[in-house]
Amino acid sequence: MTVLEDRIEMADADANTKRLDEWFERLERMPVPEGFRVEIVGGNVHMTPQRDTHWEIIREILLSFVDRFGRKTRVFSDVRIDFPGFENGFCPDLAKLSDTAQKDDTGHWRYQDVEFVAEVISKATAANDYGPKKTAYAVAEVPVYVIADPYQGRCHVYTDPKDGDYAVRTSVDFGTDIDLTGTIVDLTLKTDDFPRD
Repeated sequence: MTVLEDRIEMADADANTKRLDEWFERLERMPVPEGFRVEIVGGNVHMTPQRDTHWEIIREILLSFVDRFGRKTRVFSDVRIDFPGFENGFCPDLAKLSDTAQKDDTGHWRYQDVEFVAEVISKATAANDYGPKKTAYAVAEVPVYVIADPYQGRCHVYTDPKDGDYAVRTSVDFGTDIDLTGTIVDLTLKTDDFPRD
């Protein structure tokens, strides 16, 4: 990449962040119903309610991380992280950041520090989780991406991001352990208590 191409890419990223900041500022002033999650995927605003099933799966994954790494581990739910691509202000259901993660100059967590993302499928936004969000996570080189799908009763695990896609894909039924011990997160994720929808 030339110096000029590098500067153009940085200017585009800065403009993208400013547009996302404006979007989220406007959304914060809107009367978004309590219990709804708001994120921007490819410049489109998505608001989805969080159902009991959705939260129970997120909680089970969160507890696995707390059990393995302690309460001080940097694991967030529904916190904005800007990912590569056009206006991708995602709020992952669950994201684990590296222990050395720090916010950038704009006060946002950096996607480069994300080690793990889990998304729990909602009917209204399933296409995002399987499509543009999976692509953005791969481009960002998020080492581990897990989709928990309560409609299928199955988890889809994506690892080893390469060239904008994941090289390794594994699917397991709810009730089967997900062995992530060979990855950066180094844990076994139990799915026995994941509810179906």
